[in-house]
Amino acid sequence: MRSRTIAKPAAPNAPKPAKVRAERGMPVAVAGVPVKEVQEFWIVEDREWTGQPIRRHYWELNTLAGANVVVFRDKLTDRWFSQTA
Repeated sequence: MRSRTIAKPAAPNAPKPAKVRAERGMPVAVAGVPVKEVQEFWIVEDREWTGQPIRRHYWELNTLAGANVVVFRDKLTDRWFSQTA
């Protein structure tokens, strides 16, 4: 019998890089679509005791196209990501 390696699928809610335009640190467009309103904003700082701490600023947004999106800025890498619940 021949053995095969099966790749583990990515977690369904794993963060994905996002194109976010921000002004003064606040998202104003996601993937080129303007933000209509901010529903919620929160900060996550965790795992300080590990070699991989987390420092993220999250926004739940409504776009002018009618989409509800969650994006965050990784404060350690200064990169933007989108993430679903």
